[in-house]
Amino acid sequence: MLQDRLTQLLEPLVESLGYELLLLEFSPQGRSALLRLYLDAAGGVTLGDCEQVSREVAALLDVEDPIKTAFQLEVSSPGLDRPLTKPVHFERFTGRKARVELETPINGQRRFVGVILGVGPEVVRLTADRGEVQLAFSAISRARLVPDYSSKTAEGEA
Repeated sequence: MLQDRLTQLLEPLVESLGYELLLLEFSPQGRSALLRLYLDAAGGVTLGDCEQVSREVAALLDVEDPIKTAFQLEVSSPGLDRPLTKPVHFERFTGRKARVELETPINGQRRFVGVILGVGPEVVRLTADRGEVQLAFSAISRARLVPDYSSKTAEGEA
């Protein structure tokens, strides 16, 4: 799968520049495509950081040429509704509200919104509408924080 190949190619480069590649999205759109990278760093991500990573990624993609169609490259900070893609992300934001979508429904439910209670070896625990649920990381297709616009620290959290 091309998205996996792109992650394997770009993640080491992004990490060598001092950032974490939170999420890579590749979306073919007719005769072109969109490649979007979400970055994170301990001190946050600035526009200058995104520009630097964009230049380096573009140069590597020019050399390796893994995408055979025209594409647009976007490099972004995660924002307040940051993606949660690894167990460490859920652990870091324990106590915060998250929206989690599963590949396959559990008891007819595919989407869960709740406060992250904790992380086990292969699961994340949430308090959802029907009480506590345990969701296997392998079953999660997409997860993001739910922004808390009333929090004074919402913008400053990384």
